[in-house]
Amino acid sequence: MLLNLEEILKPAKEYNFAVGAFNVTESTMFQAIVEKAEELKAPVIIQVSPNEFAFSEKELYLYFTERLKKSSNPFALHYDHSKSFAGCAQAMQAGFTSVMYDGSRLSYRENVENIRKVTELAHALGVSVEGEIGAIGETQDFEAGIVADMIYTKPEDAVRFVKVTGVDALAVSIGTVHGLIPKGYTPELQLELLKEIASVVEVPLVLHGGSGTPEDAVAEACHSGIHKVNISSEFKHAYYQSVKEFVTENPTAVSPTLTLKQAVKEVKKVVERKLNVFGAVGMSRYYGKAKPFGAEAAERKTTIKE
Repeated sequence: MLLNLEEILKPAKEYNFAVGAFNVTESTMFQAIVEKAEELKAPVIIQVSPNEFAFSEKELYLYFTERLKKSSNPFALHYDHSKSFAGCAQAMQAGFTSVMYDGSRLSYRENVENIRKVTELAHALGVSVEGEIGAIGETQDFEAGIVADMIYTKPEDAVRFVKVTGVDALAVSIGTVHGLIPKGYTPELQLELLKEIASVVEVPLVLHGGSGTPEDAVAEACHSGIHKVNISSEFKHAYYQSVKEFVTENPTAVSPTLTLKQAVKEVKKVVERKLNVFGAVGMSRYYGKAKPFGAEAAERKTTIKE
């Protein structure tokens, strides 16, 4: 079952859990996540970053969309952290059901102007849009444990941004960091800030930088307004560490099916643990009446307020 972001997050907001969003690079990672989601009956968002999107041919995403459509489990296919209108448009052409325009490092005015253009096109096609206000922390020095450029989301900015852009979901900055967590650094989620934002913003909220963040804090966030959590570095690290160990121990092995066998299992372990943290296991039961992506595209209209 292939849904857009608005459709897959609606039950999450209603029943107070979060949908895991996992960034994939190729078909092995994709299949591991899809199979584990189906096994656990958990809704899942498959995400692809601009670099990952450019790495593969468009035909790979045709396979993704067909595989997800045939599943009885709810999925969305999301283009993550696009910095351009053109990138978002290309993802829509490739069959993605939602896109994120990331203008978080721009001025507020530039962010709004750019994402409004994305939202206008996307909504005309039945595609959902995620925006971002505030800025997630970036690792400046991994060894020294230094994180820089974190800008916490202001509730008043979040309210205004959603109102004037018409986005379907909003990524907020409450203390997380992109990528692997630097040595000696522990992200501290500002849960009171999250609750304040959630109390005034109507659309589902998104937590970026979910890898390595203390899971008890993430679980609490998923009951306090977060309904989508992005995971990338954590399961990929497990994947590549497994490959590294296998190649080191078996230097003459040349079969990818042998090399990747344990790596797939490691991905599934991370995915299962995260979906339990998010409260998403078994929640596919709430999507029985959901219509497949595209069924109502002709009826959708852009609703952007001045």
